[in-house]
Amino acid sequence: MRILIFCVGVACLFSACEEKIRPEVVPLAHLKIADQESWNSTIRFTDSARVRAVLWAGHIAVYSEEAYTLLDDSVHVDFFNDMGEHSSVLTARRGRVNDRTRDFEAHEDVVVVSDSGTTLKTDSLFWRNSDRKIHTDAFVEIKSSTEHIMGHGLISDQSLKNYRISRVTGQAVTDE
Repeated sequence: MRILIFCVGVACLFSACEEKIRPEVVPLAHLKIADQESWNSTIRFTDSARVRAVLWAGHIAVYSEEAYTLLDDSVHVDFFNDMGEHSSVLTARRGRVNDRTRDFEAHEDVVVVSDSGTTLKTDSLFWRNSDRKIHTDAFVEIKSSTEHIMGHGLISDQSLKNYRISRVTGQAVTDE
């Protein structure tokens, strides 16, 4: 009789402690898989047979249905003016291209250096293909041979010759 009570007690114990583990199911329809991928590749942005920008990225993933291209593992963009001359270079950790408008956004450790020596540092930056202007609402720091300016929000031409900072938080004049 004791053995029967012991067996019933053990069976009740195991049945009461049964843990139901259900694996998390992720529907395949929600996973976005790139239509095309490439590594260490270059994209040229042209308009009327003129090169406007040349982009290099360590990894490029194209999502055709959503009309965007993700860039990561280092991004490097050379910008050119209306005469086809190099005007500035942008580097960042990652970015994204709107494939419909050809607008470009850069994120994380964004640095733009113009051929005249002006340097812009920020965490995010957007380039509009329609007018080749760069803009951001993020914190920016600009250094040139004559000044050092910090603030929030910027709009500029891609050569950093004509820029406007929305909210200046610091400014210094240098004698270089």
